[in-house]
Amino acid sequence: MSASRHPRETADAPAAALPARRIAVVAFDGISPFHLAVPCLVFGEDRHELGVPNFQLQVCAVETGAMRTSAPFSIVAGAGLGALRRADIVIVPTWRNTNEPAPSALLRALRDAHKRGATIVGLCLGAFVLAEAGLLQGKAATTHWHWAKAFADRFPQVRLDPSVLYVEDGNVITSAGTAASLDCCLHLLRRLCGAEVANRVARRIVVAPHRQGGQAQFIERPVPVSSGEKRLTDVLAWVSKHLSQPHSIDSLAVRAAMSRRTFTRSFQRATGTTALQWLLHQRLMRVSSLLETSTRSIEAIAGDAGFGSAVSMRQHFTAAFGLSPVAYRKQFRAGA
Repeated sequence: MSASRHPRETADAPAAALPARRIAVVAFDGISPFHLAVPCLVFGEDRHELGVPNFQLQVCAVETGAMRTSAPFSIVAGAGLGALRRADIVIVPTWRNTNEPAPSALLRALRDAHKRGATIVGLCLGAFVLAEAGLLQGKAATTHWHWAKAFADRFPQVRLDPSVLYVEDGNVITSAGTAASLDCCLHLLRRLCGAEVANRVARRIVVAPHRQGGQAQFIERPVPVSSGEKRLTDVLAWVSKHLSQPHSIDSLAVRAAMSRRTFTRSFQRATGTTALQWLLHQRLMRVSSLLETSTRSIEAIAGDAGFGSAVSMRQHFTAAFGLSPVAYRKQFRAGA
């Protein structure tokens, strides 16, 4: 969704219209509370008013009874590994030690879930568990950069890319470390419910700004709000409202009353990306929003988003989202 639009945080269609998903999150003795909390935050809270379906989320574990965490408190899982047999999505939020093998019961449950078609997600060091289960054989994957070499040495058949925030290969998804787990879960939410719903949730939980990571990141990048860069902030807000117009680095630098060099440097520092990448992202988010919420033609949407032609829009959109605009609309059109 474009940063220039500020819709009410309500859905065009009732959340009940979306199919229910059962999600199993795997906990274990010694787990990091943050890693466990990320999928619970995205999928476990009631956000019906934002158009999010009430996912049936369960925290499960091999162990029974109280489990220690890396913080000074313990937790108790609500279910055993039997929850994986019924789950549409299984999330391994991390693992306690890259050198420690996962329990055979967990590996077996993951393989069985994958075999029957469940989506399997390994966040951060959870990628080690998925690889040990054999689910990443010949697939693209990522993990925390600090343990990338250890992963590559241990699982040479996996096509590891430590430079990205997350990777989706078939029905297996892996993410980089810590905060990238949130990027990955929001990506999964977008895939299930569409960009509009994911953007509403991102705003509600005050997610970190969009980060470039080599993969399609679909959550809206807020305009920077630093008082020390008000001129740049004003320019970006204006561009977001005038995406249909042509823009260049030089024209934006002039509007910001900066030299091209100063503008480029300031933009990178404020947004973490280049002006052209940011502009393309804003246009793609405008396209996704219009595809989901309007019946306008592909040609009209291309013009409104500032693409030179429908052909250009299709090329950029398909490269970013893995779906053509027509296929995306069919999958995510509100109320469909």
